[in-house]
Amino acid sequence: MSGGVSGEGGGGGGAPSPVRLVATDLDGTLVRRDGSVSARTVAALDACRRAGVDVVAVTGRPPRWLADLADVVGRATAICANGAIVYDIARRRVVEARVLAPDDVLAAVAAVRAAVPGTTAAVETLQGFRREPDYRPRHHAGDDRVAAPLPQLLADDPGVVKLLLRCEGVPSDRALALAEEALCGLAEPTHSGLGGLVEVSARGVSKAATLARLATQRGVDAAEVAAFGDMPNDLAMLAWAGHSYAVADGHPDVLAAASAVAPPCEEDGVAQVLERLVLARCR
Repeated sequence: MSGGVSGEGGGGGGAPSPVRLVATDLDGTLVRRDGSVSARTVAALDACRRAGVDVVAVTGRPPRWLADLADVVGRATAICANGAIVYDIARRRVVEARVLAPDDVLAAVAAVRAAVPGTTAAVETLQGFRREPDYRPRHHAGDDRVAAPLPQLLADDPGVVKLLLRCEGVPSDRALALAEEALCGLAEPTHSGLGGLVEVSARGVSKAATLARLATQRGVDAAEVAAFGDMPNDLAMLAWAGHSYAVADGHPDVLAAASAVAPPCEEDGVAQVLERLVLARCR
């Protein structure tokens, strides 16, 4: 990869490393509450690419939820399902997937239900979304006709990339804390802000781990990455990146962990930072 621009942050003495890769969360970071992405943000991302800076979407979304954003995030690579999937946007092809084994899904659900009775489950799989009959999706999930008891949902080993556990009436931070204690290393729980929803990946899977592998493949060091996020599922990525930005309306833990704060998502915070990092240096 060629190109690069000087960045802010990065720690240590001396000049910061140039930014060669921008890794950004989508919902609540780049994508506004109404689902839109501003023209200003699109222009800033395009400017990065013209400057030789790679742009990678790193999201909890499944690949099918990228179709409407392909022109925004680019037609190269995205990291989906909190790091479980590397996705070729242009070819609409899963390049890499790290899945939860069916036995681990069943064990994880049983463990969390013991801690939070009444928890309901759904799974994002390589074959689509599936849910228990009592699980209530908060967003359109695609083909929602696949509703059945969990063992039946897993019988054909569909390739579970994310287990969704809805703990009704429990705040997300509390639900996550209970899930972390219950799972005890069996799998990787996190949350992205939706009320009472815990998102569980295979052990060792995170946005950070997959982004680190992708950056290494492209010859990019962590110090050359600018990462943006707003929720706990972004924490490890922000800790890894040399230049980390929490949007100002993000989760308190994310604001505390990032090396800098970008303006709120609704004010095109990512674009404002990228304009300083890229556009000002291209004039």
